[in-house]
Parts: sequence; C-alpha cells; structure tokens
Amino acid sequence: MSRPATIDDIHATARAMPHVSVVRPEKNPVYQVGSKSFVFFRTPRPDAVDPETGERYDDVVVIWVASEGDKQALLQDERLPFFTTAHFDGHPSVLLRTSRVGEVERDELVEIIEEAWLAQASERRRRAWLASRRLDE
Repeated sequence: MSRPATIDDIHATARAMPHVSVVRPEKNPVYQVGSKSFVFFRTPRPDAVDPETGERYDDVVVIWVASEGDKQALLQDERLPFFTTAHFDGHPSVLLRTSRVGEVERDELVEIIEEAWLAQASERRRRAWLASRRLDE
C-alpha cells in the first residue's frame, strides 16, 4: 500500500509524461499532450457545488479516462472520491476535489493520470511510452 496522494503528485505525474505542455501553469494549469487536455484544474463552475451551502467548489480537477466503462468503474468504487456532474454526462472524464486527493493512494492516482495521458496521446506516442515501460508485450 502506498502513501496518500497529494496535489503535488498530480502535477508531478502529469509533467513527467512525455510531450506534455502546460497551459496556465501559474493558476489552474491544463496538462496537454498533442494539444489534447488530459488533466486540468478547473475554475469554479455552477455544476459543481457544495450540497449544503450551494457554494461552487473551487478545487476541482478534471481527469480524462479511456472509456465510459473506465469512468463508471472509478465512480462506482466507494473507496474513491471521484465524482461527476450532469455537465460531464457523456464526457470521458471524472472529477476530483483536491481537498479529497489524500483519499486516493499515490500509486493509484499515478496510474489514473498515466491512463489519462494514454487516452489523449497519439497512437505513436502511446506505443512508444508503453514500449519504454515494457508494457507493450
């Protein structure tokens, strides 16, 4: 079992992936591969609010997934704090509040972010990365 994840783990893992560019690195960064976002820190929006106060969450991270099945697996795992909103119906992503990132183990979060990168990277980049990790066999 690894340690609890941190916000820094999100940034470090996303930046460590190959061919990554960062839009708005100083505030609400968007991590992209080939101009496709795979992790981004969202500004407060009306679709993600505290159910008790009605205040917009100001700490939401959007993480891409490969498929609707992957999305549902993360959303239905009761030990994980991932969620979605109606705004993201049909969108291949899950949401995570940074205030709850410590509820995810670091190793699991790293894998989820790597999978997000794989979901958005070109076929050539995916194959090269998988081969470099000997995961293409």
